[in-house]
Amino acid sequence: MRKPRMPKKRIEGTYPIDTGTASIIEDPLRDGGFTLEVNDVPSSYIVLGAPEVLTYDYMEWIADVVAEAGDGSSFTSTHLGAAACVLPSYFHQRWGGEHTAVEVDGALADLVRWAFEPAVPIAVAEARAYTHALTAGSQDVIVRDVFAGPATPRPLTTVEFSRAAHAALKPGGLYIANVGDRHGLPEARAELAGMREVFAHVAAVAKQEMLDGRAYGNIVLVASDRPLPLGASKLIDATPPRRD
Repeated sequence: MRKPRMPKKRIEGTYPIDTGTASIIEDPLRDGGFTLEVNDVPSSYIVLGAPEVLTYDYMEWIADVVAEAGDGSSFTSTHLGAAACVLPSYFHQRWGGEHTAVEVDGALADLVRWAFEPAVPIAVAEARAYTHALTAGSQDVIVRDVFAGPATPRPLTTVEFSRAAHAALKPGGLYIANVGDRHGLPEARAELAGMREVFAHVAAVAKQEMLDGRAYGNIVLVASDRPLPLGASKLIDATPPRRD
């Protein structure tokens, strides 16, 4: 792993973007560490020069699921919701292959390219249209991490969208969705029900208090046409509510 480094240019500050403002905030406790906020909401934490550092727990869960499902070889992925490109950069560093980040906000994409210089390309596009346009059977992994405020835009949570993701995946590929949810998990339950109409196997990973419906936070949904390897997860505080 490369040693974290400070940028050669001054990147901290607040910048206008197409959807509002973005702020890059330096971490005073970590050399090369920065938080990217989009419209005052923390979106990414990145350590320059250390692409294998994942700070957000849901990203660690996604990385674990992908590692357990794969054989260590390179693969192709699409990441809907680019932010600072932390997770696709991790995939690129860890496994190689082709990984594309998709961001609807062109000015934010330009800012991220300038400030963080990610090793993966950023496509400026709306996530639903981009997914429908993907070549059939072209992706090993699709990760959806798109938010408008605290919620995922409804068109990205439908059965139709799950079908589009399924069509773009290679046989046995993974569709992974990050969901922000609340007491009772209404969003996750509804989306899992839709995923079950499309994929043979679905599961969820989160902290136990989230799975019990007692907290607000992230829940990661995973879908595939092959059995999911979540039983071997290193996340001992996270369990799937159902494993088909």
